[in-house]
Amino acid sequence: MTVQMSAEEMAAYLDRVGLSVAFGSDVPGPTLETLRAVVLAHIEHIPFENLDVLLGRPIRLDEAAIFKKLVTDHRGGYCFEQNGLLLWVLQSLGFDATPISARVRLGRARDFTPARSHAFLRVEIEGHSWLADVGVGGLSPTAPLRLTTVRADSADVQDTPHEPRRLISEPGTPSERLFHQVRIAGEWQDVCEFTLEPMPLIDREVANWYTSAHPQSHFRNRLLVARAGPDGERLTLLNRELTRRWGAAADQRVEVTSIRSPEHLLSVLTEVFGVTLPAGTALICEGLDFTTNS
Repeated sequence: MTVQMSAEEMAAYLDRVGLSVAFGSDVPGPTLETLRAVVLAHIEHIPFENLDVLLGRPIRLDEAAIFKKLVTDHRGGYCFEQNGLLLWVLQSLGFDATPISARVRLGRARDFTPARSHAFLRVEIEGHSWLADVGVGGLSPTAPLRLTTVRADSADVQDTPHEPRRLISEPGTPSERLFHQVRIAGEWQDVCEFTLEPMPLIDREVANWYTSAHPQSHFRNRLLVARAGPDGERLTLLNRELTRRWGAAADQRVEVTSIRSPEHLLSVLTEVFGVTLPAGTALICEGLDFTTNS
């Protein structure tokens, strides 16, 4: 994205993510402090969601469409929308930011090859590289990650306002793979793998079509909405189950609420995630069958 945000658009974005007061009337500079503030505020205020996919609506990646949906209409979106908006914001603030392609690995064994259907950002600040990702569902890292890899047995981790993170490498392959990992309940889990290959818009458009339209895309077969909250809180809606996790990793508490009806679902979207759909909107997928008790 090369078109700069207007002053009005930037003000609307900062208001959307709750940073208007913190930054005041001065546009912040491209510093690590700014990047950290924007990433955390974005994830806390703009939910990850795939509602339009279930509603059969096309997902557009141009600046105007993303801005209208996520900022003006107070909706959320998935990685290409979320990180597309973040890319536009950061470049408009003067950051050197590049979209990077990745494969999401959550819950997948290393011998399985998922589609290269994820994008995050590489940001250069004063000679150092940082990774920012506001679009990997309920585990989007709430702080930029320093691009430095460690051994799998290393105790060196990167703290965030939520879960600990690390980047590890897998040497000896034709294109050395890097893995972004998160520690949950004391165990390290792969979030995504990547090789630092840039993902230009045309590649994001192709992957976006697969993610939103291919019958085997998991976004067409389940409902997923998520956002982060303060004090380590995570809120995730997966089909008919709303999960709230909060507290430090050592004593993390979990609260699960079952969604009782389509009307209850719409109220949860509004009250918990700030996403309001018209009354009677039908979200249809296999996991939202309210004729069963499961």
